[in-house]
Amino acid sequence: MPKIKQKIQTFLWFDHQAEEAAKYYVSVFPDSRILAVSHYNSAMPERKGSVMVCKFELCGQEFLALNGGPEFTFNESISLLVECETQREVDELWDKLISGGGSESQCGWLKDKFGLSWQITPSRLLELVQDPDDAIASRAMQAMLSMKKIILADIEGAVEERPALQ
Repeated sequence: MPKIKQKIQTFLWFDHQAEEAAKYYVSVFPDSRILAVSHYNSAMPERKGSVMVCKFELCGQEFLALNGGPEFTFNESISLLVECETQREVDELWDKLISGGGSESQCGWLKDKFGLSWQITPSRLLELVQDPDDAIASRAMQAMLSMKKIILADIEGAVEERPALQ
């Protein structure tokens, strides 16, 4: 059966680093690849021949990166959430994405060297903060709020703590 084209794609605006960013992201995530690179033509003579759009795939998800110029930059109002199965995966992705000039933020968020925000989040954390038991969900949330990179063992420890008797 032929692959159905992805109907909705994430479109990322870069100043001039679209191809560099795409290559970087493909190196960070397994099962990822550059799909196509197109260049500006004579309709924009000042940019003719330079990379216009880079299409790439990260873990089955397609993205488009445009070299659109400095008019727009990334901010925290949008981020890419990466659901991780293990602490090792959290650690590896976190370290790769902040390398070369990225920065840590709160609650598992970081900005990579291009300024794009990511949430590197263990699946277990998502389960715990949505637990039907409000006490468990609250303890998980409080632990998460005190962290930059998520340390799953610390979240699990906070959930297992029993409140002191009044």
